[in-house]
Amino acid sequence: MFPSLSRFGRRRALQVSTALLVLLGLLVWWLSPTDDAQPRGPIIFSTGLPNGVYQRYGVLLRDALHRDLPQVDIELRNSEGSQENLARVAMGEADFTIATADAVAKYREDGKPGADRLRGCARLYDDYVQLVVPRGSPVKKIGDLRGRAVGVGQLGSGVRLVADRLLTAAGVDPAEDIRSVPAGIDTVPELLERGELDAFFWSGGLPTAAIEKLSKRIPIQLVPLESDLIEEVHSTSSTTSYYRLAVMPPDAYAEAQGGRGVPTMAVANLLVTTDRMDPAMVEGFTRTVIDSRGRIGDTVHPAQLVDLRTALYTDPLPLHEGARRYYRSEKP
Repeated sequence: MFPSLSRFGRRRALQVSTALLVLLGLLVWWLSPTDDAQPRGPIIFSTGLPNGVYQRYGVLLRDALHRDLPQVDIELRNSEGSQENLARVAMGEADFTIATADAVAKYREDGKPGADRLRGCARLYDDYVQLVVPRGSPVKKIGDLRGRAVGVGQLGSGVRLVADRLLTAAGVDPAEDIRSVPAGIDTVPELLERGELDAFFWSGGLPTAAIEKLSKRIPIQLVPLESDLIEEVHSTSSTTSYYRLAVMPPDAYAEAQGGRGVPTMAVANLLVTTDRMDPAMVEGFTRTVIDSRGRIGDTVHPAQLVDLRTALYTDPLPLHEGARRYYRSEKP
């Protein structure tokens, strides 16, 4: 009898041990992170022109994303700027991008394809409108540009949008009253230096490296924008409400400003995706954008201005659910 009971006990103990091992294995699997839970796969990030802030920011952000999301393969694609960026993302030709709030509002107001699918991930830094002329130029205000060769930005850029609005508000027809040159920050500094331009518009973070370098090669100055002109811009469309009065700090371009601030207007940049993007990918992407702002800001100074407290305000776009998850996780 005892040997029989002994065999039964051993068999029972073995069954219990096996069940415990299975349960332990399931618990370890449930508690441990798996590769399947991590964002993975290719994504396309549409940036901007070479030498522009968007492009330089994109390169550094890609490096940060490689560290934080090693299963994600990020491809950068240069673009003409905000307007082209939005079209790419809305039409599924890119997954993430940066665009100015005024360009986003216009894209939505115009009812362009895919506009209703656009979503915000983060409010980033502000772009400042910069009208650059050679030092000693007779151009003291935008109205003085009549009859001159002016770089107004490429067709798909946010620069073109804001330049056309400012010129029109000043009573200058961009098509008739100036010689509009559709060139961007990758070429306008050299054109001004060679005397092929009398002035150029740029809208970007401070300082923009291409203008900073130009100021060290030749004497330049920045034309102030009058507050009444900006008020006139505000009156032209509901999408212009995203512009605000601003002053470029005296040390933005020390050689060009002579220790003086320059009145201008500014507009926020937004990190943009669509409702098609996986929430886990958006959450991870947004986390890296916020966490890397100090490291990236050492090279691209505007990135230092990304603020967790205001980043979730992506008006005029609704916040993507993945970004919402990130901001909720960061609440104290």
